Order: sequence, then C-alpha cells, then structure tokens
Amino acid sequence: MQLNLSPDKRYYSIGELAKAFDVNASLLRFWDKEFDILKPRKNAKGNRMFTPEDVKNIQLIYHLVKERGFTLEGAKTHLREGQKKSLDKYEIISKLEGIKNQLLQIKGEL
Repeated sequence: MQLNLSPDKRYYSIGELAKAFDVNASLLRFWDKEFDILKPRKNAKGNRMFTPEDVKNIQLIYHLVKERGFTLEGAKTHLREGQKKSLDKYEIISKLEGIKNQLLQIKGEL
C-alpha cells in the first residue's frame, strides 16, 4: 500500500491518516485503544497527532488485519511475538512493491 503523505511532517492528524488509508477515523481511534504499539500524542484540544513511527505501525496493523485477514487478537499476538521482525519484513515488502511499480511504469513507457 502506497501512502500519499508528506515524509517531512512530524505529526499527522487522524483525518489525514484516515484519508490516506481509506478508512474511517473511528477505526483508527479503535486501533489506538486496542494496540499498545500506537502512542499518538494529544494536543491541547485532545486531538490525536500521529508520528511517522505511528504511521509505520498503522501500516503494519492495516496489512495484518485488512490485507492478510488477521483477527484483532491474532494481529496483537503476531505483533507481540515478533514485532521488530514483522515490521522489517513489511518494510522490505513495501519497498519491493514500490520498485515493482516503478519498473512496470518504465516498461509501459517503452
């Protein structure tokens, strides 16, 4: 999944992430409560502000739950047992998918 988020931002609002992941903000709020790896900061109004690290974790949760079909409990267990390993694998897969898309684009231009 390719996200269209500015890489130089320090914080993202829940609305920006909901739009980028094409999910409801309520789902992100629910995941925030369910998954310990998400730790968004809250501003003075109480709005959640997500860091780039949180975005990576949301990508991983999205991948496990929406793309691979894990239950919430299954995703939690998977993250607890090998969080770093899972995140590394997901990042590698994402990078390879990006490279594949670029190569297909180049092929189409030839």
